Amino acid sequence: MDALDRTFRHLLQTIQTRYPAYLTQPFEVAELYQNILPYRHHRRELGLETNQDYELVLLQLLSGARDYLVVNDEMRERLARELASPHPDPGAFREFSTSQIALSPAAIRLFEAGGPAAAEQPMLVGAGKASATETTQRMTARAPSATTAPRSTSTAATAPTPVAAQAPRRPAVPTTNSVTTGPRAASTPTGGSRAAQTIVPQAGEQCRYCNGALPTGRRITFCPHCGQNLTVVNCLACGTELELGWKFCTTCGRPVSPT
Repeated sequence: MDALDRTFRHLLQTIQTRYPAYLTQPFEVAELYQNILPYRHHRRELGLETNQDYELVLLQLLSGARDYLVVNDEMRERLARELASPHPDPGAFREFSTSQIALSPAAIRLFEAGGPAAAEQPMLVGAGKASATETTQRMTARAPSATTAPRSTSTAATAPTPVAAQAPRRPAVPTTNSVTTGPRAASTPTGGSRAAQTIVPQAGEQCRYCNGALPTGRRITFCPHCGQNLTVVNCLACGTELELGWKFCTTCGRPVSPT
């Protein structure tokens, strides 16, 4: 079992435990890496040393590798070309943050039956494509409401699990540190969590993730184009989540490159 198999297995287990509605319903790409399987909360289970390793595995997964996920043709072709390039961009999948994806029914059955060792059986090839076609049709039918997170109509599959059972959110951090690099930071309420921090973009400033133009002079936390949190950065060496203005990584001690 390699990193791709291990990642899909953990993704399936996480969805079964916390987001059961997504076993049969499509969800957005951003939901995958922001809420369902963020690296900072799952790095140990995934067995991936750095954030770059994590993004490369997601790049494979979202390109439709091994038919573990049902993805649209445009994303499949674009990410497959990126993977085939001499120096692939690990974060290229963020271009499709609002695209709909779904777990392949055949892949679910495969892992429930014992894992990827059974993937060599010829019978799975045809079955996987037939099931993927059915799921693609469901995704197409739901396309008009793609901007909202899918919700189950049954009582048993609405809220994934009680809040107490979900993965820990970003820990609260002091708000007394001043931000000296990146977008200009605005003051935040004393004792607020990191998610409550804001920045005030200056004229011409762009999102460091998608290069989208940021609204000038307004207090924001997330990019209006790709939804990324602009008040934090990740260490390029080990993937540790850092605050804007920190000069060294708190985990590996590497200098933080200016963003």
